[in-house]
Amino acid sequence: MSMRRDARGKRPQFYADPAMDQAMSMILVLAEEFSVLRDRLDTVERVAADNGLAAAIEAYQPPQAVLEEREARRQAFLTRLYYLARKDAAEAAEADTADRFSATIDDIAKN
Repeated sequence: MSMRRDARGKRPQFYADPAMDQAMSMILVLAEEFSVLRDRLDTVERVAADNGLAAAIEAYQPPQAVLEEREARRQAFLTRLYYLARKDAAEAAEADTADRFSATIDDIAKN
């Protein structure tokens, strides 16, 4: 059994629409990722220029292991990006009960 890694309890809400809070969280994750990426790319470009490696970088064909590592990094990034949406969905699923499900089905059947 794995331990839950999410913080429990009510999150502060800054906007009237909770979707705006989710969007802002995603934007901040993207901004963080972009900032780090830009700094690293700047370093690579400067080192490549200083060492005559620009053509080698352009010609690089990554092996399968590198492609898999990059995909794992992308998936970790997406996990961080969609953290709040996944957390809200999990909390909603936990709040669902058989009684609520039956009541919803009954309500739909009436209409």
